[in-house]
Amino acid sequence: MDKRSLGQSGPEVSAVGIGGMSFSNFYAKTSEAEAHAVLDAALDLGVDHIDTANVYGAGGSESAIGTFLRRYRGGGQIPFRIATKASIRHDLNTGARSFDNSRAHLEAELDHSLKLLGVERVDLFYVHRRDTRFEIEEVTETLAGFVRAGKIGAIGFSEIAPASLRRAAAVHPVAAVQSEYSLSTRAPELGLVQACEALGTALVAFSPVGRALLTDTPPTKARVAQSGFLSSNPRFTGANLARNLAATDPFRALARDMGVAAASLAIAWVLAQSPAAIAIPGTRSVAHLRELAAGGAMRLDPEAMARIETCLPVGWAHGARYSDAQAIGPEHYC
Repeated sequence: MDKRSLGQSGPEVSAVGIGGMSFSNFYAKTSEAEAHAVLDAALDLGVDHIDTANVYGAGGSESAIGTFLRRYRGGGQIPFRIATKASIRHDLNTGARSFDNSRAHLEAELDHSLKLLGVERVDLFYVHRRDTRFEIEEVTETLAGFVRAGKIGAIGFSEIAPASLRRAAAVHPVAAVQSEYSLSTRAPELGLVQACEALGTALVAFSPVGRALLTDTPPTKARVAQSGFLSSNPRFTGANLARNLAATDPFRALARDMGVAAASLAIAWVLAQSPAAIAIPGTRSVAHLRELAAGGAMRLDPEAMARIETCLPVGWAHGARYSDAQAIGPEHYC
């Protein structure tokens, strides 16, 4: 497994990590036992960092990770670098979503996450979504205070624009920016990849296999219907699902021709785009985790990259990556 730096002066972590959203019933029902099986397998594969958030399953993801880590609390060193996020509020009565970047909210949520995880400190703490009531410089100062307090090792932001990253980095080093990045979502190439490289910031790519479109077992109508997110996402609804399945069939054929899993090839492509890139796919399956981790050891030569681009040229996907409701929060910069 290749290693990449989690920020300019951050620790070296595996180029492929684990996205903790899959431990939260977000895409389909899961269990703590499934999460623990994935984490055990991750250690065997050299995958050494986990990315989670307080809103994943209303704390369910952090709780599952926390119970796994109990075995190390008697003095054993925790074998994962852990990142978590906060700032999204959900109204339990109306279901409405809002964002809160205030110091009081972020610190309270961080403290709650530390309790659920059973740790005194996380390696990385992200602001999950920007709250426009607060300038990013002020929010960065808040996060820097958590570093000084010893609660977090480094700071990050999720789904921000390159210009916002530069403003934040002028206040305090930003170890990581999290953004959706894959063969099906390439917006980061229009400034974010470049800004991360220039500033020594890791670009942590979530959904690097296109929410399973870029795998050998892409979503079916039945699986989409079981997911509240996918069933309202433009790429998986109406005629777009069939169009996107047809569009990705040549990619699966290419992977078979190369003797690898489609998921492995998709991960290897993301990592080949920049030395700053780190992929955090999510999965509930140990077998699928092995495919994902294999991508972290692949080397793609120019011929392979060209064949991939021929199969899936930029702009191939049918439908936006988010619905109008899902798109509230991420900063748009292109």
